[in-house]
Amino acid sequence: YKLSVAPEMDIMEYCRKEWRGSTPAAKRMRKGYEAVAQKFASIRRVRGDNYCALRATLFQALSQATQLPSWLQSEDFAMLPENLLRKYDWIKQWQLKQKLGRKMGEISDEIKEYVILLRKKWKNISEIKDPIEKQEACDKLFKNEEEEYSLYEALKFLMLNTAIKLYNDDKNGRRVPVFSWLLFARDTSSDPCQLMHNHLNHIGHSGGLEQVEMFLLAYALQYTIQVYRLYKYSTDEFITLYPNDPEEDWPVVTLITEDDRHYNIPVRMCQETIL
Repeated sequence: YKLSVAPEMDIMEYCRKEWRGSTPAAKRMRKGYEAVAQKFASIRRVRGDNYCALRATLFQALSQATQLPSWLQSEDFAMLPENLLRKYDWIKQWQLKQKLGRKMGEISDEIKEYVILLRKKWKNISEIKDPIEKQEACDKLFKNEEEEYSLYEALKFLMLNTAIKLYNDDKNGRRVPVFSWLLFARDTSSDPCQLMHNHLNHIGHSGGLEQVEMFLLAYALQYTIQVYRLYKYSTDEFITLYPNDPEEDWPVVTLITEDDRHYNIPVRMCQETIL
């Protein structure tokens, strides 16, 4: 299997290799990378298919996981697919990744398998104390395509679950974050059913995550996703947080993007940053 997340490389060396020219864009990218290099020493390239936002976020979350998030600990977590399907018949049209050589089971069983796998992997990796061992366990997981893609299905399903909650909260007059209005203000996702058909079903196949879906992913995981958006260097959007008013107790993962489509991950925080 090829590793979905490449070995680390010096961040400025990577930048010099990728952005040699003297165009304004190349200069801006180099400045952006220099700014990231103040905080992080290395970069790991993430495989560039339509899963890369999910892959980069999950890899970073697992690499630094020291405990199981509370939402993964809940008793009824594994029952989520069953419970949602009982309420919303349209979820039967969830687009499952096709597994080779095996017939599709009941959709709720398939997804249940994925969410249980997510909990198991998160638990195992978070219990590893030694940082080198933890990194090796992450690398191993992201070399196993069967498991890796199953985890993305689980993440997409959690995003759907979060979208349904937000949609219902809004309908019932509860306060919802601003991105939730934006999510459902699109012609293509005016409700969770449309969101599933026109967006979530396509993630990984024919499209990646749009900006507003980065917010949804952050809410689903209860993580703050901090992104260095290099092409926005020297604007106030250079470092963007999803969500932009994060909960204080949410852990933070950091990603790098040159274009809001493909994401890589910075690693090895520089010493003075940690202090």
